[in-house]
Amino acid sequence: MLAYYSEYREGYTKMKMTLRWFGSKYDTVTLEQIRQIPGCVGVIATLYGTKPGEVWSREAIKAMKEEIEAAGLELSGIESVNIHDDIKIGLPTREQYIANYIETLENLAKEGIDLVCYNFMPVFDWTRSDLAKKRTDGSTVLSYDQELIDQINPDIMFKEMDANSGGFILPGWEPDRLARVKELFEIYKGVDEEKLFQNLIYFLKSIMPTCEKYGIKMAIHMDDPAWSVFGLPRIVNNKENIQRILDAVPIMNNGITLCTGSLGSNPNNDIPDMIRSFKGRIHFGHVRNLIHLGPGQFDEAAHLSTDGSLDMFEIMKAFYEIGMTGPIRPDHGRMIWGEKAMPGYGLYDRALGATYLNGLWEAIKKSHEK
Repeated sequence: MLAYYSEYREGYTKMKMTLRWFGSKYDTVTLEQIRQIPGCVGVIATLYGTKPGEVWSREAIKAMKEEIEAAGLELSGIESVNIHDDIKIGLPTREQYIANYIETLENLAKEGIDLVCYNFMPVFDWTRSDLAKKRTDGSTVLSYDQELIDQINPDIMFKEMDANSGGFILPGWEPDRLARVKELFEIYKGVDEEKLFQNLIYFLKSIMPTCEKYGIKMAIHMDDPAWSVFGLPRIVNNKENIQRILDAVPIMNNGITLCTGSLGSNPNNDIPDMIRSFKGRIHFGHVRNLIHLGPGQFDEAAHLSTDGSLDMFEIMKAFYEIGMTGPIRPDHGRMIWGEKAMPGYGLYDRALGATYLNGLWEAIKKSHEK
């Protein structure tokens, strides 16, 4: 089965269309369902439930990989090996957590996994003011409104997000982190954008020898949204800042996960231009659409260009023209057709998104072959 998909990828596209999967214990979407999405060849997975700073055992990684391959799919990468806050803050204890991270990378490499998506956002991975905003067509979407965020105590808001998650553990909002929100905000008071940047570079320089040895591609994810929230520093949110990170550690293993939704939250970000500018350093692509409603306000949307504010054709065209060979996945989807799932991560709309993006890729590919 995997041999078939290897031929499929080489014969049809250079990039790999994938779907994020949280594991059979946590995800309502099954590997068998993902396998039936046309052109979807693999999943981006994680050992969901592990704590930041823990060492991932080789045995657990192997079991996850074998489960995925038994379903006829490829484990195309990991999202995420979360980084302990002590590393982001720059505490003396970061040395042990960096050592643990390196051990995890070694265990992943020994199981043939060479892509790790991660983020360096303080306290939380992403924020929304509404996890299920109803649209006129009856579907619901993730939504962000800065005016609402500004009126809410972050500790209370995070607990409300957890309470409104439909019983699912949200990625980036794990119970351990929720229990430490007040403490983390206090610790991060001494961390500004420059210090956060220097701590990121320290981390990258510490792990790059291991990444080079094993051929591991580290792909930092953009901040979501692309500006400071609750006064916390954000450093992966525009072309200049991303280029600075790449220049500071000018090794091909140090790359990015280009997320169109995170970057697209700021309408000043020219996403096709950024894709072309970062050619060779984009190891992974998250492709989704959103609609701008006003300054600091956006709703997520269907992947179709006309449903939002982003030109998905131009985005996929840019990916094609740089010779994208890494995984791409449709990102957050709407909740449609009565589905009950983790907010943003149901099956139906992401399957539509994968098919739509594959269709764009085919059309772009054929137009270049004429």
